[in-house]
Amino acid sequence: MNRLQSTRVMSAILIGACGFIGTALAEPSEQAATLHAQHCESCHDSSVYQRADRVVHSLDALERQVQRCESGLGLTWFEEEVKDVAVYLNHHFYQFER
Repeated sequence: MNRLQSTRVMSAILIGACGFIGTALAEPSEQAATLHAQHCESCHDSSVYQRADRVVHSLDALERQVQRCESGLGLTWFEEEVKDVAVYLNHHFYQFER
């Protein structure tokens, strides 16, 4: 394999990997739905996400809010779980740009 072919192969691999990572981050897991149902819905229903006077206006702010709720409830989620629940909420309610 010459240098040009090698570069093309590596480029294709990197582009494919980036696409996979982006898709993985964009779609919430089943675990996020379960965590949301078990913990978030115990305090409020989905109307809080859809109200006109939202407190959250970005994906970063949404993640911080999920972290505050997780801490306030005394849960011990991993950082990935907090992010996944934020992705779940964004996917189903907010639709903020990534």
